[in-house]
Amino acid sequence: MLILLDIDGVMVPANSWKKPEFHDDGFPMFDSRSVRALQKIISETGASLLLTTSHKSKYNIAQWRNIFKSRGIKAKHIHRLSSNSLHSSRKDEILDWYMAKHIPNEEFVIIDDDKLLNGLPTNIKNNLVLTSSSVGLTDELAENAISILKNRAYNYA
Repeated sequence: MLILLDIDGVMVPANSWKKPEFHDDGFPMFDSRSVRALQKIISETGASLLLTTSHKSKYNIAQWRNIFKSRGIKAKHIHRLSSNSLHSSRKDEILDWYMAKHIPNEEFVIIDDDKLLNGLPTNIKNNLVLTSSSVGLTDELAENAISILKNRAYNYA
């Protein structure tokens, strides 16, 4: 199981009126609610992280492990999409990953705030959990992500 994870607008809400706080490692602090929600998804599914964030190439995997660990997220495996040297859209990056690297029948969820991902083909878009960029990942969205990973219908009560 994989969580294709964006950071800005998911783990770090984008609020223009609020100056972002930075951790000692120089990377922005994660929203505490988003941390709890992501850890819940990981704990309940055992999913690995596949970073899709625009920051993905700024740090090596060991540094990413430290970034997540220091923010209270215990992920067994962290991977990242290839460097985006062609400056493709996130949508195109995910399509490229799906076509070239996705393992058939491996459950995955995309957690992102990029509304352009609504243009993904239906078979991929069905795995999308779209956050509000000013709010980030919430408990309700985490439940949706868990349902997608466990391949069951989500109740939008």
